[in-house]
Parts: sequence; C-alpha cells; structure tokens
Amino acid sequence: MNRLWSRVGVRVASVSLLVAGAATGIYLGQDREVQQSAEASVVAQVAVDDVQLLKQRQAEHAAARASQREAAGDAAAKAASAAKAAAGKAHQLEKRVIAQKKAEAAAARKKAEEEAAKKDSDEGSGSTPEFTGDIPASCDEFSGNRAIGCTLMLDAGFKISQFSCLEKLWKKESGWNHKAENRSSGAYGIPQALPGEKMKSAGSDWETNPATQIEWGLGYIEGRYGTPCSAWGHSQDVGWY
Repeated sequence: MNRLWSRVGVRVASVSLLVAGAATGIYLGQDREVQQSAEASVVAQVAVDDVQLLKQRQAEHAAARASQREAAGDAAAKAASAAKAAAGKAHQLEKRVIAQKKAEAAAARKKAEEEAAKKDSDEGSGSTPEFTGDIPASCDEFSGNRAIGCTLMLDAGFKISQFSCLEKLWKKESGWNHKAENRSSGAYGIPQALPGEKMKSAGSDWETNPATQIEWGLGYIEGRYGTPCSAWGHSQDVGWY
C-alpha cells in the first residue's frame, strides 16, 4: 500500500509539475507576445516620429530657400534701381558739362573776335572795314567774321546747310581770323589763300577786309569743289583744300 501510494504520489507530483510547466509556458508565451507587441508598437511610433521630423526639416529647408530667393530678388531689384538712378544722374551731369563747354567755347570765340576787331580799330589805316550788309535771320546765331561769312555764302547761292561745312573748314584753316598768316608758306587770311595776293582779284583791301577775303574764298571753293561741304570733305581726306 505504501508503495502504491508512493507511486500515486509520484505520478500526481509529476502531473502537477507538467501542469505547472504548461501553465508557466503559457504565461511565458503570453508575456513574449505582449513584449513583442510592445516592441513593435514602440518601433512603429519611432518610425512615425522620424517621418514627422523629416517632413518638418524639409518644410524648414523649403522655407529657408524661399526666403533666400526672396532676399536675392529684393537685392537685385534694389541694385537695378540704384544703377538706373546712377545712370540718370550721370547722363544729366554729362549734358550739363557739354552745355557748359559749348557756352564757354562760344564766349571765348566771341571775346577773341571782339578783341581782334578792337585791335583793328586801334591800328588806324589798317583797321578792318565795317560790314554794311544785312545779316539774315538764319545767320543771327553767328557773330563777327562768321556772321559775314554766313551772309555772303547765302548771297553766293549756297544753302544754309552748307555753312556748317564752311565754318569747320575755315576754323581749321585760320580760326576765321582775317589777319591769320602762315609765315612758312605765305598763306593768308580767312581762306588761307596761297599766296595771299591772289585775293586782289576780289578787292584791293584784301589784307584787312574779311568780306573781300570771304568773297574770294567762296569763289575759289565753288570753282574747284562746287560746294563748301565738298571742300571740307577733301580737307578731311588729305589735310588741305
């Protein structure tokens, strides 16, 4: 009997151990499943947080780039506006400088002509005869020998447009000084006749009278070149006319 109960006791104990082990296994399995589920949940939440952080950083970078582009656009617009304003100021300054230089040149020319006329007046018998012709309105902008030249050119049948060429031609030759003399060649007067005595054909007062010199010079230009502008073109090409 004792052995029987012993065997029964052993078997019961064994069965109890098996049941306990099974139960423990079940519980351990359930704990592992719970742990695995928790770990998966944590991993999923980390992934979501990473995606949200990535999106946030992308949005921040996009905003920074947009701000940089806007700043660059504003800077370019300001630079263009400043450059335009500077160019406008430079243009206005250039116009004022050109106008001032023209005014100074005109004043210097008029002063020189007045001084030359005064000098002629002081020289007595060698003084410059006064021009008695009428100066047309188209020649009003000129003075002194230039005004006489403009008037006589129109009287000779040339158009007023030719005077710009005549003015430059005789400015180059003599500065419109009727007493200009080239001592090396002997050329004389406003048209720089060579020799000066050639102008006797226009009048005996060729040495002192601008009108006599201009009449001779216009006749010379018409006979050789046709027009003052043709004579000026030849002078530009070869240096003389």
